[in-house]
Amino acid sequence: VQLVESGGGLVRAGNSLSLSCAATGSVYSINLMGWYRQAPGKQRELVATITSDNRTTYVDSVKGRFTISSDRGKNTAYLQMNSLRPEDTAAYYCHADLEYSSGTYRIRGGKWGQGTQVTVSS
Repeated sequence: VQLVESGGGLVRAGNSLSLSCAATGSVYSINLMGWYRQAPGKQRELVATITSDNRTTYVDSVKGRFTISSDRGKNTAYLQMNSLRPEDTAAYYCHADLEYSSGTYRIRGGKWGQGTQVTVSS
């Protein structure tokens, strides 16, 4: 099972970007998906989460600007980022708490995506 991220890039402040994160492989269920970010020299920060019943949370700095959503049928989570600011510049990572098949075993655990860079210029 892997988390495959796409999106990201370089934009000017005030513009928008969308990230996606797809869980591929033998996935039984996804309990929680989230987006984290890490800027150079800073700790990784939880940005947003979404549960299997679509409850969402956001860090204060992105409330009203970012929206997390998911498509359970596609095992995919999205992060729509509007009104981007230079301080949003970071590597963004997807994380999922999921149940998946590994050989003959059913495992519950966490997986990380490979990360995607978001750069916002002023």
